Amino acid sequence: QVQLVESGGGLVQPGGSLRLSCAASGSIFSINAMGWYRQVPGKERELVARIWSIGRTNYRDSVKGRFTVSRDNAKNTVYLQMNSLKPEDTAVYYCNANILAYGSSQYADYWGQGTQVTVSS
Repeated sequence: QVQLVESGGGLVQPGGSLRLSCAASGSIFSINAMGWYRQVPGKERELVARIWSIGRTNYRDSVKGRFTVSRDNAKNTVYLQMNSLKPEDTAVYYCNANILAYGSSQYADYWGQGTQVTVSS
């Protein structure tokens, strides 16, 4: 069993900052990419940022220069530092990890439960 547990969402004013965390636990042999997606009602889930085990990252254009994704491989944890938040960043943020579990022959995607981020004055 593999679990992803997120924390750090909440309400923040425009221009403010939040830091999301996501810890993976369970029968984990190896983790490839970890990242964050977001979704608003009526729209598809979209990639926000992703980081690979070697440190390579990619971001959606609208968050470049404002958001930073990082990870602690020893703790199987990924972070998303969000600065200069805008109302359009309001969404449910989901953690995602591509994990090879013990007893499995291939990597699979796992998801967190989601955490609400609301940017409003």
